[in-house]
Amino acid sequence: MSTLKEIPHEGFSPAARCRLAGGNKRFPFRLPYSRRDIVNEQVRQARHMSISGVQDKISLRLCDGELVPAEKDGEYILKPIPSAVIPAFREDIPANEHLTMQIAGQVFGISTAVNALVFLKDGEPAYLTRRFDRHGGVKIPQEDFCQLGGRAEGTHGKDYKYNCSCEELGRILRRFCPAYQVEVEKLFALLLFNYVFSNGDAHLKNFSLFMSENSDHVLTPAYDLLCTSMHFSEESRTALDMFDSYESRFFRDNGFYWAEDFLKLAEIFGIKSIRAERLVSRCALSRDKTEAIVARSFLSETGKNEYLRQFNDRLSAIC
Repeated sequence: MSTLKEIPHEGFSPAARCRLAGGNKRFPFRLPYSRRDIVNEQVRQARHMSISGVQDKISLRLCDGELVPAEKDGEYILKPIPSAVIPAFREDIPANEHLTMQIAGQVFGISTAVNALVFLKDGEPAYLTRRFDRHGGVKIPQEDFCQLGGRAEGTHGKDYKYNCSCEELGRILRRFCPAYQVEVEKLFALLLFNYVFSNGDAHLKNFSLFMSENSDHVLTPAYDLLCTSMHFSEESRTALDMFDSYESRFFRDNGFYWAEDFLKLAEIFGIKSIRAERLVSRCALSRDKTEAIVARSFLSETGKNEYLRQFNDRLSAIC
């Protein structure tokens, strides 16, 4: 239930358990909590947690092979099926995030936060992710692109997370990341992935830098990756405009981006054309592997069909 690979028993493979637990430790795949328990615990933790967003979530810590609520110094974030009203496929949201994160890591080679799908005491699925801003109990300095860009609701309005362009992401990265030439390709690959997998809520707070073991500021592992269009069919194709002012003829005529728009963005980022073309062409080559992982996922059957419909629609736009 972590990597979606076949195993001869219920639970996690040894390798997945090691990644989740940070070593050869016991790690639960069924938790003794209900969704109501989680919502109640979220209220208790509300004054202490710094995790942004509106989705129900609580902080946990691994103690003697069990995951227990943690008001501070949490090691994991648990997200059950949201209690909020969602237009479509609400019960598929934990499986959607788990699946999309696995595709990003396994198929596209994107560094992602360690994650898994677990089950609550009533059998409902919940998404679990291990925090990457902790090491040996010490908090690693981390700032999202809103913080780095000096954007806040008080100064930039209610939509401060969205009133930006992908071009601006590149400028923020160039300003704060000494290893820009390496990290900007990772940023480009993530932006491309979000487009292909219909993540229409990849706003500024979903991109962050933290300090590496070598004391360099680099992109954090990817997080909050979902096919959001499954649940919100009327949302924009992208959370952020791609460009400050440039508009391709294709976009002007059709209202959505295609391969040449991404290659133009790569040019602006300073990425060599041959490397950008390779990243774009990789999307079409991912079809078979993606379909295989979707088939093994915990999405409902109708959810699987919709997920692949969204994926194939986006592929047709850039391939």
